[in-house]
Amino acid sequence: MTTTETEQWIPEVVGDLDEIDALADLFAYQDVAILTGAGCSTASGIPDYRGPKTRDNGHQPMTYQEFTRSPAKRRRYWARSMAGWPTFRSTKCNDAHRAIARLESSGVATGVITQNVDRLHQRAGSRRIVELHGALADVRCLECDGLSDRNTMQERLADRNPEWAGRVGALRPDGDVELPEAVPEGFEIPDCDRCGGVLKPDIVFFGENVADDVVTDAWSLLYDADALLVVGSSLTVWSGYRFVRKAAERRMPVGIVNIGETRGDDEAWVKVEARAAEAMVRLAEALL
Repeated sequence: MTTTETEQWIPEVVGDLDEIDALADLFAYQDVAILTGAGCSTASGIPDYRGPKTRDNGHQPMTYQEFTRSPAKRRRYWARSMAGWPTFRSTKCNDAHRAIARLESSGVATGVITQNVDRLHQRAGSRRIVELHGALADVRCLECDGLSDRNTMQERLADRNPEWAGRVGALRPDGDVELPEAVPEGFEIPDCDRCGGVLKPDIVFFGENVADDVVTDAWSLLYDADALLVVGSSLTVWSGYRFVRKAAERRMPVGIVNIGETRGDDEAWVKVEARAAEAMVRLAEALL
């Protein structure tokens, strides 16, 4: 991805950092659970779903029902993913990820519940992470439940479809790219090398439920904290918003860092309208 392609996904709105001091005061002497969304990774070049520049782009993410029921949809998904994976896996953590890792290592944060599938929190040094929606770095078999590495899947896709090697495009929120041409019926998707089952990225598609054990881990992380900070999420989907609702029920202070309206604005004690990277650097400086 070129610099121009990367920058087009970074919101131009700088936002208002005037409330950072109020946010720092809110979290002073508190153990804070952090919930992150796509806005935390836009500075790394990964576009979001509902940010200022993407909410009206008409992008329709793959649904679980489409992927499992339609071989043609699976071919389209894996062809786009094959083209996008080299760029996606090369993305680097940004200041927001690093600031969050500092908050955790300093004992301010109990850990991170993330809706993101990019594993950039791990690269930044965060340790206690609940991947609410899984990770694109893993591939899971729908038959035997076996896990395999996405890089290995890339090699197998390239071996079977050499004519598709080298295709690139602007990265999309799902880690794939938009392809102008139709995917031929001859595009081959490798089966599970253990049982021959259908392989799926180990992420939660729209219309799919988050695994019970993952939700349990997320609740545990929240309950170990005194307050909740949301970073870069519109909270549109229930899988993330539920934690804001629970925090409000428990009378836990809730802070939000996001550009634009969120579903949790009414529950927020302090809202900072700013880019995640800039806001989190300032917040870490104020708290540490």
